[in-house]
Amino acid sequence: MIGPDPDIAPDPTAIAENVERVFNNIADAGGSPESVQLIAVTKGFGPEMVAAAHAAGLVDLGESYVQEFEAKRIDASVQAIEPELRWHFIGRLQTNKVRSLADVDVELIHSVDRTSLVKELAKRKPGQRVLIQVNIGEEEQKGGCSFDDVDGLVARARDSGLAVAGLMGVARLADDDDTRRQFDHLVAVADRHELVIRSIGMSGDLGIAVRAGSNMIRVGTAIFGPRPPR
Repeated sequence: MIGPDPDIAPDPTAIAENVERVFNNIADAGGSPESVQLIAVTKGFGPEMVAAAHAAGLVDLGESYVQEFEAKRIDASVQAIEPELRWHFIGRLQTNKVRSLADVDVELIHSVDRTSLVKELAKRKPGQRVLIQVNIGEEEQKGGCSFDDVDGLVARARDSGLAVAGLMGVARLADDDDTRRQFDHLVAVADRHELVIRSIGMSGDLGIAVRAGSNMIRVGTAIFGPRPPR
């Protein structure tokens, strides 16, 4: 993997080579670019990385922090290509930040995990496509609703007019068998609700996720290298 040098502008060719490696890993797990959507996580990087990602052919970009996202979008280099980008908001979203996204065309909000957020999104962004985030690793410090609460939250989101497209989960650090069990549980619940998107898998566990049935992965460091310190 080729990582960024802070003193050198991002190299779209190097990024494209890293993307090819990611898709090779997906193929080794039985997936393909047609069956598994890649969200390139640009959070933590500056607008120059967004431009380089676009130059490398990436259009589905993941952001997590509202203020950082706003700052990137006003950069001239990003504004020039924004019509060709599909923004994904992948971080835990505070209800008081939803207002800032009200007028932004967000392809998918990945982290809807509580009723208060459903209500605010329905008020500020009616019809928004969302994923319900499930705390598949049952870790208190991580976002996501419990498996016990998925049914109710999916129903509330649908009843409020949001377009529930699927489920998302982040596995706790575990051995391969335990990670697979976490992913299998989410896929089974998605099947029960007839939800198409199963957003599981990141740089470190994408192979396990694809074998479990993931059709959307979020990858940052394997494409762009280590993030600069915040």
